[in-house]
Amino acid sequence: MTNILFVCHGNVGRSPMAMFIFQDMVNKRGLGDSYVIRSAGTSGEVIGMSMYPLAQEKLVENRIPCKGHSASQMSEAAYDYYDMIICMDLQNIRDLYKLTDNDPEGKISMLLDHTDRKGEEIADPWYTRDFDASWRDIKEGCEGLMAELEG
Repeated sequence: MTNILFVCHGNVGRSPMAMFIFQDMVNKRGLGDSYVIRSAGTSGEVIGMSMYPLAQEKLVENRIPCKGHSASQMSEAAYDYYDMIICMDLQNIRDLYKLTDNDPEGKISMLLDHTDRKGEEIADPWYTRDFDASWRDIKEGCEGLMAELEG
């Protein structure tokens, strides 16, 4: 069992999109029992909120099941539990390095590090309002992660 946590700032946009996209990929491959896939935010500002409606609309438009999300915050216990902690941007990485004392187990990466676009960030559509770009980047990152995990 591989435990994967996707992380963004508030856990209402990018990280739940990544969680649902990756879960859909896993399910379509019949690998649902091989992974635990969740998401969290580095901030506690919106704990308990549903996914941002425009992010959810983008998933529905692409036929990705996405019901029942409630924003949660990253914790030290989550660091211990998850095998991979995949962030959307450099600020997420910095926040998690503070929380985890510089990632001693080497679990933290950025989503696009699992593609040919290493070091690139997933722009926050909360600010850019470009959910199409976020969708494309997150999907590309999830496809790269899946290819990496499948060997």
